[in-house]
Amino acid sequence: MKKIGILGSGAVGITLANGFIKHGYQAILATNNSTKHEDLKKKLDPEVAIGTFFEAAEFGDTLVLAVKGSAAEEVLKSVSGFLDGKTVMDATNPIAPLPPVNGVLQFFTGPNDSLMEKLQLLFPSANFVKVFNSVGSGFMVNPDFGGEKPSMFICGNSDEAKQEVTNLLTQFGWDTEDMGKVEAARAIEPLCMLWCIPGFLNNQWSHAFRLMKK
Repeated sequence: MKKIGILGSGAVGITLANGFIKHGYQAILATNNSTKHEDLKKKLDPEVAIGTFFEAAEFGDTLVLAVKGSAAEEVLKSVSGFLDGKTVMDATNPIAPLPPVNGVLQFFTGPNDSLMEKLQLLFPSANFVKVFNSVGSGFMVNPDFGGEKPSMFICGNSDEAKQEVTNLLTQFGWDTEDMGKVEAARAIEPLCMLWCIPGFLNNQWSHAFRLMKK
């Protein structure tokens, strides 16, 4: 039974933790705020353990990075001793602490850069895969779009890590679209902006992307 360590205890981390349990994995959700434990227990499957970032990183054969983009580097530095050779599913987005402009989020990265590229450079022994960043948490696990499977865009330098993530996405009800190496995160991360625009402008949050092929 594969063990998953989830770094982050927000809505994304909670949703994915419950999804992993649903599909037969072991999971531990990380928070360094002990006052959150009781509230988290109300939202988590009883089989999800709750621990520190250190404990989750040590436990997981595979890790999920589900923190604010601005906190990602600091969190990974705190658990750097447990990253070697592991797949890190990177669900972060480089959202700046600024309000949207006409519904468009502002990023702290530029068009020829991405947060995941920076993280891969800082932690070269880990195998980052960008995933889960372009849809709301309520649709990450087995979303129901009337029988239509949505597309999840991923990228990363390790083919083995991407295959692992693809297998998981299949269980979670997604069609996986592999966009190549880490540089493709420059295109995948801004999908978060695109996904959020209907929400900010029209309060429409119930959608996902699908790549149509001929």
